[in-house]
Amino acid sequence: MKTEIYPAIDMSGGRVVRLLRGDYGKKTIYEGTPAEKAAAFEAAGAKYLHMVDLDGAKDGDTPAFDAVREVTETTSLKVEIGGGIRDEGTIERYLEAGVFRVILGTVAVTEPAFTAKMLAKYGERIAVGIDIRDGYPAIKGWKELSGETAEAAFTRLCEAGAKAIICTDISRDGAMKGIDEAFYRELVQKYTGGYGCGIVASGGVTDREDVVRLSGLGLSGIIIGRALYNGAVDLSDAVRIAEEAAK
Repeated sequence: MKTEIYPAIDMSGGRVVRLLRGDYGKKTIYEGTPAEKAAAFEAAGAKYLHMVDLDGAKDGDTPAFDAVREVTETTSLKVEIGGGIRDEGTIERYLEAGVFRVILGTVAVTEPAFTAKMLAKYGERIAVGIDIRDGYPAIKGWKELSGETAEAAFTRLCEAGAKAIICTDISRDGAMKGIDEAFYRELVQKYTGGYGCGIVASGGVTDREDVVRLSGLGLSGIIIGRALYNGAVDLSDAVRIAEEAAK
């Protein structure tokens, strides 16, 4: 399986931001609009883009919708969007706005029947986000933990037909502590090998070596955030690494 590189744009208050371990009180704000940042990523060789509406994730609405639509209209990037997507109407709005897939996060944990229905109807246009803290999915903008274990959630979603699960290791997200290689290797073995579900790694990429290590695990994607913004990882180089690993 080819591993795609997804530079990340997290949005809050109309700005491009990064959080530390999902803490809204520990926010770094970056210069430029989401569309400007997306254009720079495309110029560096990216073909995909991971976008998150942090305000939507917390409050359940879609304040960043227009910013996402501007990116789909002004770039050729394949955009995936998460945050605040909790009903079919929102899924349809985003798909009509040109995103290539939407990410179900909180509802994938709290509403299994709805999620299974959306997976059956939209197929690969739906990805599922499972953000793990202490072995459990964190929901509602990472403010609460589910009563269902992460392992049970992964199995349920794969059996429901999920083709892509984006897994964030919250303890490492934005912390520049490096990736947990064994964690992602186990996910690939269990869920890609066992069910054919692609695993996208998110959280913890710190340097070039992390990209090299992840690119060899059979992941379907790697999301890179803070390491791009602080210059620890060069996006063009990361894309090359993933392409070479696929040969």
